[in-house]
Amino acid sequence: MILAGFIAGCSGGSKTQSASVVSAKESSGKLLIEKPQLTFGFIKLTDMAPLAIAKELGYFEDEGLYVTIEAQSNWKNVLDRVIDGQLDGSHMLAGQPIAAGAGFGRQADLVTPFSMDLNGNGITVSNEVWTKMKPNVASDEDGKPIHPIKADALAPVVKEYKTAGRPFKMGMVFPVSTHNYEIRYWLGAAGIHPGLYTADNIQGQVDADVLLSVTPPPQMPATLEAGTIYGYCVGEPWNQQAVFKGIGVPVTTNYDIWKNNPEKVFVMTKKFVETYPNTAVAVTKALIRAAKWLDTPGNRPKAVGILSMPAYVGADSVVIANSMTGTFEFEKGDKRSMPDFNVFYRYDATFPFYSDGIWFLTQMRRWGQIPESKPEEWYHQTIKEIYRPDIWKQAAKKLVEEGYLSKEELPETDGYKDPTTDFIDGKMYDGKDPVGYINSFSIGYKDETL
Repeated sequence: MILAGFIAGCSGGSKTQSASVVSAKESSGKLLIEKPQLTFGFIKLTDMAPLAIAKELGYFEDEGLYVTIEAQSNWKNVLDRVIDGQLDGSHMLAGQPIAAGAGFGRQADLVTPFSMDLNGNGITVSNEVWTKMKPNVASDEDGKPIHPIKADALAPVVKEYKTAGRPFKMGMVFPVSTHNYEIRYWLGAAGIHPGLYTADNIQGQVDADVLLSVTPPPQMPATLEAGTIYGYCVGEPWNQQAVFKGIGVPVTTNYDIWKNNPEKVFVMTKKFVETYPNTAVAVTKALIRAAKWLDTPGNRPKAVGILSMPAYVGADSVVIANSMTGTFEFEKGDKRSMPDFNVFYRYDATFPFYSDGIWFLTQMRRWGQIPESKPEEWYHQTIKEIYRPDIWKQAAKKLVEEGYLSKEELPETDGYKDPTTDFIDGKMYDGKDPVGYINSFSIGYKDETL
C-alpha cells in the first residue's frame, strides 16, 4: 500500500555512494546532465513498458536526456553489454545485478535505483499436460478450475512421465531469473524437487524430478509446440501467446506464487552512477513518471498500442492487451479479471526495497547458486551495495518539488517490507531474517548459523 510520509534518509550503502547522489546540483530546477546521450537495452516483454513510455511520452527529453532504446537478443547479452559499457543501462531480471554482486556468474558492480514492475509472469503447460492435470484441480459450480492451482496437481503427471521413462522438462528464461526461482518455489511447495546447483552441475538438475533449462522468452511457445519442453515460466506476452495459438494453458501466475513480487529492474553500473550522478537521478525521475502514467486509469490501451510497435515488444496488440488491460486468459475462453497482474506504480512498485533483493539471495542460496553458508549480515550488506533507494529518493524528492508526485505517494520505510505470508504455500518471509527463512524449507540447502 502507498504509505503517508517520507523518510529522507535510508540506512545502508557506502558513504561514497550517498555523496555521489547528494552532489546533484540544486534542490530545485533542472539537473545539470553530465551525459545527455544514452543507450538503454531491453528484452521484448511487456514489463519493459516504463522505458517505452518514458521515451514515447517525452519524459526522458523533459530531463534533458536523449535516449536510444535497443532490443537485445537474450539476458546474457543484456548483462554483458551493460558491464562492458556498450549500454548505459538496461531493463534486467531482478536477479541479474544481485548475482553479479553475490558471486554467481559474471561478477560486476551493478546497481538498481528503480524497480520496473510487480507480478507479470505465468506458468504454462502443454495441452497434453493440462489434460492430465485438470482432473486433479477442483472446479467451481460452472466447471471452471478454482485458482490458485498448486503444483500438487502436476505431481502425479510428473510421476507418470518418470515411470514411462520420459524426463519431465520445463523451461525458464535464465538461471538467475525470477522465473527460475518462481517455478522452483511452485514445484518445491508441492514436494516436486526442481534440482540443485553444484560446481559440477551448473544446470541445477541434481536430484531433480523436473529438469529445468533456459529458453529465451520469445522462443517459449515454439519450443513448447515442438515438444522439447512440457511447460515453462515466462513473462508476457508469451503465456498469452500459447493460449492465442492453442498450444498450451497457463495454470498459475506469479501473483499467486508470491503476491506483488518484484519482477524486472533498471540497472546501471556503479561506475556510471558515480561518474554521472545527476544523469542517474534524471533517468530515475523519467522512469518513475512513466510508471505512474502506466498505472493511471485509462492509459493502458494507449500503452498496448505503443508496446505492440515493432521497436518494442512487437507482438499482436490483442495478445498484449490480454494481460496489460487487467485481465488474464487461462484456458481458451477462460478470461479472468486480474487488475494486479501487471503493476508498474501502485504498491510502491518502483521503490527498490532491500527485502525484495534479499529474497533473491535466499533463493540463490537455497538452490546452491551460492554454494556456502553465509552469516545473516552478509545478506544485508550485499544487497545494500546493489539496491540504491538513495538514488530513487533523490529522484522522487525532485518530482515532488516539480508537482509530478505528492509526498503522500512516497513510502515511509527503512528499506524493508513488513513480513508476509503472501506465498502459494503460506510460508512467512521476513527480509530481516534471511537465514531463518532459508532453513524453513524442506527442499533445498540450509544455512548454518555462523
